[in-house]
Amino acid sequence: MARVRRRSDSPVGELQEFKARFFRALAHPVRIRVLEILVHGGRTVGQLQDALVLEQPVVSQQLAILRNQAIVIARKQGLSVCYELRDPLIGDLLDVARRIFSNHLVGTHGLLRELRRERPRR
Repeated sequence: MARVRRRSDSPVGELQEFKARFFRALAHPVRIRVLEILVHGGRTVGQLQDALVLEQPVVSQQLAILRNQAIVIARKQGLSVCYELRDPLIGDLLDVARRIFSNHLVGTHGLLRELRRERPRR
């Protein structure tokens, strides 16, 4: 007799879905760059446009995705809206990711050096 799988038996639960949505929100080069900028303090859309050299609709679209996942918050500042990191630990996350990428690239660079030293077989 086939067993009915209950939600709690699922190998992927709500927490993993939440984590996946969070990381999907980070999975775009413009959004990562926005976060790298916001680590240094809040910015308006115009300031982000200037820093990214992108059109306003592109910046706004990327901010909306980050806002929908509560990664950034929008704060009214006079006539402008200032975007900030909701949690400053995002900066730590970016630093850890940078170290992981550096370790990965160092390993890759080492393999490339080794490959170049390797003599061709004839």
